[in-house]
Formats: sequence, C-alpha cells, structure tokens
Amino acid sequence: MRDKVTRLFVVVAIAEAFSWAGLLAGMALKYGPPGNELGVQVFGPIHGALFMAYCALALVTARAHRWSLLATGAALACGIPPFATLVFKRWAGRRGMLDISTEAREPARVG
Repeated sequence: MRDKVTRLFVVVAIAEAFSWAGLLAGMALKYGPPGNELGVQVFGPIHGALFMAYCALALVTARAHRWSLLATGAALACGIPPFATLVFKRWAGRRGMLDISTEAREPARVG
C-alpha cells in the first residue's frame, strides 16, 4: 500500500506541475491579445482537481513515510507556487523520503 501511495504521489506531483503550465498558458491567452477563455476553462478545473489530489496525497504519503511536521508542511506549501511540486519531489527523493519497497525504521528528517 505504501509503495502505491508513494508512486501515486510522485505521478500527481508531476501532473500538477504540468497542469500549472496549461493554466498559465490559458491565462496568457485569456488576458493576451486573443482574449480566449478556453484554456482557463479547460485547465482551471484540471489544475484544481490535481492540486487537491496532491495535497491529500502529500498528507497520506507523509503519514506512510513518517515525515516530520516541517517536511509535511513543505510538501503542502510546494503545491501553491507554479512547478514547486517538482522541486519538492526531487528534494524529498534525494533525502530518501520517497523510497519504495523499504520499511521506514525512523521518521525522515529535514536537514
């Protein structure tokens, strides 16, 4: 179960970043010369759903991997700025916070 949650968290973190790109492109079209709202109408709900999924999965993954409160807060905060979920995924991966197929013996530490 833990491995599935971790994999899903990584996939959703990447998808959330791509949805940011789509939403930003849609906003450029909406407020730019074409004045077309289609990009925002399409990517707005997609991004919103992926953002909510990312936050929920961050909490589930944090519990499964026994992240510190600071690491969990960082994961949640990284859902807000564009593309920061990719930064968090890379940071957490380098620290072993997203390891798959190994049981965590101690909580992951920040630092």
